[in-house]
Amino acid sequence: MIYMNNYSNRQPLPPIRRGSYQGSNYGRGNFGNSYEPEPKKPKKTVRKTNKKIIYRGQIDYVILLCVILLVAIGIIMVFSSSYYTAGQGEDGDMYAFLKRDIIYSAIGFVAMYIVSRIDYQFLKPWVKFIYFGSIILLLLVFTPLGVVHNGARRWLNFGFEFQPSEIAKFALIITLADVLDRNPNMLSSWKGVFRYLGIMILPTGIVALENLSTAIVIGGISVVLLFVYSPKIRYSLAIGAAGMAGVIAMIFGSWRSDRVEAWLHPESVSTEKGYQVLQSLYSVASGGMFGLGIGGSRQKLGYMPEAQNDIIFAIICEELGWFGAAIVVTLFIVLIWRGIYIAIRNSKEPFAMLLATGITSMIAIQVIINIAVVTNTIPNTGIPLPFISYGGTSLVMMLASMGLLMNISRYHGKERG
Repeated sequence: MIYMNNYSNRQPLPPIRRGSYQGSNYGRGNFGNSYEPEPKKPKKTVRKTNKKIIYRGQIDYVILLCVILLVAIGIIMVFSSSYYTAGQGEDGDMYAFLKRDIIYSAIGFVAMYIVSRIDYQFLKPWVKFIYFGSIILLLLVFTPLGVVHNGARRWLNFGFEFQPSEIAKFALIITLADVLDRNPNMLSSWKGVFRYLGIMILPTGIVALENLSTAIVIGGISVVLLFVYSPKIRYSLAIGAAGMAGVIAMIFGSWRSDRVEAWLHPESVSTEKGYQVLQSLYSVASGGMFGLGIGGSRQKLGYMPEAQNDIIFAIICEELGWFGAAIVVTLFIVLIWRGIYIAIRNSKEPFAMLLATGITSMIAIQVIINIAVVTNTIPNTGIPLPFISYGGTSLVMMLASMGLLMNISRYHGKERG
């Protein structure tokens, strides 16, 4: 016990706690003999705004794990589904698609890491540049810089080929999220809804000229954001119904009506439009419960056109069976669930919530459409399976969007007390 120097009034001092500074109460420098510095606590990064304090933590590792597994499955299945046709063409190099897919994956993971480390609020000053830049790229497709593959003009050649419509999807999500964040009451009236549609229709209409499938995805993302943020559900229901009517009219009023005929009667037009649909159904039915094994697919041996692209889920069903297909679907479900969770957790930060909602809906819409096409549930349309189908621009942009989603997962907003 420690006593004061005044022996006439011997009062015991309170016990000295570890790491406490007693000099302020009992004289300068009276630390006692038991002073030990407190262990340093890890600092918590904080971003302050006018109304909120945003805490930064760790990324969502569940998302990261799902993405790594899906990309790994994609690389394996791209090689398995393409080595035969690559050996017949591509200068006889059976590894041609595999090499390119690995390069695209590496670029995508670098982009994902960079985007995940930069505060997503950094995007806000660049929104106009992102939006109008994506529109310019879409318009350049119709110039001599545009490249035609399989009768479709969807690519640009700047020394390397890429698909601007994939960039436009990501750009529109960022743009709509920023516009709604800056105008919280925008969707409270029809006037605001039409302003919102004006921003969405321009890139969607340009994409629809050559790629109706991607335009449907972009429109679906826009309707989801409208549904989530509008206080009046009738707006989103009306716009969604009008959009569906427009898509149906375009399908039945153009050459795409042949795809509807192939969807309804694939066996009667198997030599033409229904050929790929029929081969896809053969693949799905041949796999059984556990599949024929990796590399064991028969439909890819010259029967299934471009099996490594949009129809790759059929090869997964054939080689990995229903069990393997269920694992892939489960990974997507977990990924979508985490995206929804992140959006809900950031509901007090509209920009973050809308970004997470847009990215999650983009993945969900593409997965649903792709699997529905492979199983002939809907008419055939060219939508890649995220992270798995072969395609450089799609893979890089998907991984970049996952980087943004993981970036948002690091922050958690709380209102000031």
